[in-house]
Amino acid sequence: MARAVSEIRERGEQLKREGVVIQTHNLWKTYVMGDQEIHAVSGVDLTIHRGEYVAIMGPSGSGKSTLMNLIGCLDTPTSGEYYINGQLVSDLSDDELARIRNKEIGFVFQTFNLLPRATALHNVELPLIYAGIPAEARIERAKEALRMVDLESRMYHKPSELSGGQRQRVAIARALVNNPSILLADEPTGNLDSATGNEIMGLFDVLHKQGNTIVLVTHEHDIAMYAHRVIHVRDGKVERDERIK
Repeated sequence: MARAVSEIRERGEQLKREGVVIQTHNLWKTYVMGDQEIHAVSGVDLTIHRGEYVAIMGPSGSGKSTLMNLIGCLDTPTSGEYYINGQLVSDLSDDELARIRNKEIGFVFQTFNLLPRATALHNVELPLIYAGIPAEARIERAKEALRMVDLESRMYHKPSELSGGQRQRVAIARALVNNPSILLADEPTGNLDSATGNEIMGLFDVLHKQGNTIVLVTHEHDIAMYAHRVIHVRDGKVERDERIK
């Protein structure tokens, strides 16, 4: 067992030296429904380096959402290995996964997932509260994250007082506040009109140029084209992986 642990640690250190933020090896997620097995993710091998801008694209039922949940440590694989930022996370407990999620991953969801009675500033603070950051430091970091998305002037407004695009900017600021290894965006323009959606995707372009690693999950071709690399998923497998920029 000691040898296995040392090998895992050595592998993790090698991935970090190579600038690999995400690596999966033969990743599977199987659901048992009655006497039937559904292979939502079927043996996926994936490597994403620091600073990449990647879209995971596929039709409904392709397995892209399940793959996103595995990458985001929201679910555990049935088998296979998953390293994030050099740490093997595929066999961690739920509590350990929660800590990894808060530290390594900034989530941006289609539905924003903001607390309706909290100000924009408090919504952005939340990951820092969970991380145990003292109040003065976390308020300053939350303000800085809102500055990064050009929303400092609205920091004391509640979600109901903000437009859809502004709410998504608050969600992006919250995703950035912990300086995560990756920004993981799930259909981030799904609840926005096309003009506001283009504005949000322009913000992702800026964040990528600033050095952020972005993984975007979408079924929309136009949105996927903002990324520099597109991974097409079908029937739980990577159908093709293409660099477009």
